[in-house]
Amino acid sequence: MDENSDPKRSTALVLPLFAAACAILAIVLLLSSGLGTRMNLWHFRTGFSLIKAAAYIGLGCALLALVSGVLSVRKRHVKGVIISLVALLLALLAFGIPFYWKVQAQSYPRIHDITTDLNNPPRFVAISTLRQKGVRYGGAEVAAQQLKAYPDLKTVVLPVPQDQAFKSALLAARELGWDIIAEMPADGVIEATATTRWYGFRDDIVIRIYPAGERSLLDIRSVSRVGISDVGTNAKRIRAFLAEIALQSK
Repeated sequence: MDENSDPKRSTALVLPLFAAACAILAIVLLLSSGLGTRMNLWHFRTGFSLIKAAAYIGLGCALLALVSGVLSVRKRHVKGVIISLVALLLALLAFGIPFYWKVQAQSYPRIHDITTDLNNPPRFVAISTLRQKGVRYGGAEVAAQQLKAYPDLKTVVLPVPQDQAFKSALLAARELGWDIIAEMPADGVIEATATTRWYGFRDDIVIRIYPAGERSLLDIRSVSRVGISDVGTNAKRIRAFLAEIALQSK
């Protein structure tokens, strides 16, 4: 009698298979949380709830997979051990990824408006009109939190005239895949939006370039449309832009 035809052996697979099914469900919830939000199937808060559900289910499935694995080892059921291990790995991923995101989020300040000029942040014009309610800066409290978290973000001095700096900034924005909303060469202002990869959140960006003799002073501001904390997204975006324009200005 082979392993598959043994009723006791088949019954022994029930718990490992159940653990695997639960782990797969947790992974599906985790993956669909962002995809569904990006496709406008549900609100982003629903997506966040799916992440939380995936983490709890993943944790429960990990414990279940451990139990099924131990039982399978005791019964010397090779298939049960293998399935339990696979279930454990998937469950740990479903729990570990949201847990890592949560730990990361706690290390960032609860702000979502980042700029290289804390005293006089670049102002939105075209995008402010589109958003109707406008884009207001949070003031000294936000500035203090940013200065503590991202002290490296400051006004950039470019060794080129304003018109050349404007062209470089525009090219850099396009290279990063931003949607250009407004171009105002005479004022040295560019407004754009960027879409996050996972959830499809749309964040707004304004670039301001002042002439300074034969050089130029460049400031950039990136603001999230939703949420309280941006988990460092806007600061990373500004750094990516500054790195790109440094290449464009050479």
